[in-house]
Amino acid sequence: MDIKDFRNGSMGKCIKTKHGYWSFIPSPLPPRLRYDLSMVNLLSEADRALGELAGVGRLLPNPHLLINPYIRREAVLSSRIEGTQASLSDLFIFEASPSEPTRGPDIQEVINYVKTLEYGLQRVKTLPLSLRLVREIHQELLTGVRGGYATPGEFRVTQNWIGPPGCTLDEAIFVPPAPTEMGDALGAWEKYLHSKPGEPPLLQCALMHYQFEAIHPFVDGNGRVGRLLITFFLCERGYLPQPLLYLSAYFEKQRDEYYRRLLMVSQRNDWRGWIEFYLRGVIEQSRDAIENAKKILDLQAKYRQALSVKSLPKATHAVLDDLFVNPFITIQRASQKWNMRYQTIQAAIERLVELGILQEVTQKRRHRMFRATELFNLISGETA
Repeated sequence: MDIKDFRNGSMGKCIKTKHGYWSFIPSPLPPRLRYDLSMVNLLSEADRALGELAGVGRLLPNPHLLINPYIRREAVLSSRIEGTQASLSDLFIFEASPSEPTRGPDIQEVINYVKTLEYGLQRVKTLPLSLRLVREIHQELLTGVRGGYATPGEFRVTQNWIGPPGCTLDEAIFVPPAPTEMGDALGAWEKYLHSKPGEPPLLQCALMHYQFEAIHPFVDGNGRVGRLLITFFLCERGYLPQPLLYLSAYFEKQRDEYYRRLLMVSQRNDWRGWIEFYLRGVIEQSRDAIENAKKILDLQAKYRQALSVKSLPKATHAVLDDLFVNPFITIQRASQKWNMRYQTIQAAIERLVELGILQEVTQKRRHRMFRATELFNLISGETA
């Protein structure tokens, strides 16, 4: 790490460790921020967008209609930022497959992310954001996957660093606090979370996320845990009644800018650049979620209308509703899930195929897989 790149010491300091390398220790939150008209307007726009999304969440007759697919989209995109290659269709297919396939390391990491996100959303109802919760999240995320070597649930006792693949500590772009300094930095981070800071909640969330990434307290999994904390923060503080905002789609699309903005806070105290980037993400993803929610609800209404004028097997409506949780389905798995005869589910799925709602994607005689393509494209924003 070249300390000449760290030009402004107000956000933290570079210290030389006893082993001879330099590391960066961020100053405790909050920083001194300047709110000019441009910043105030951007924050107000982000507040409005998030408020509209919260309103959508309160009005949903069945929040799981959007929450379950969106959790899975977030899991895929947040994991993709770290280099995981599994797609959203891979995840849905795995969950819908009647015969459990071999789990590759990428899909297992995404599955762990889904479980961790669901676990954390329940946990913050009884345990506030804290170092204890962070360790629990990390343990859920990394147990049984490639990061399992990285002592899941335990803060690091060795030095880590950030830089190009294969770089050495001396070649690193950024070196977070040494283990001997990390405890105090984490304690200050937790103290900020438990205080009553004067910054608006959206700014608190931006500050919290940067500080966690700068401390980098785990051997592996810091990026994913840090992005999970954004969702947990907004839900725990009551800013979102339902977990419908996920920034990983925005961060993944602008991955280089995301990393650069975080680094510029450490190097040049550029809080403004990071906060504006973050707030634009809140605005973009809130509006995207609102628009998608309306489209998905309209699509559900269209499908139900199509079913209402037909004489259909009684299981057809149950199959249709389940597609909005996972747009991939197999006859065998659905039969097992609802304890219905295979032929009953088969008849329902065949009618949905005739109506153009489902399409077969496997072309097999047994264990056939069907997909609600129009719905899947809405959820994913991509073609399968």
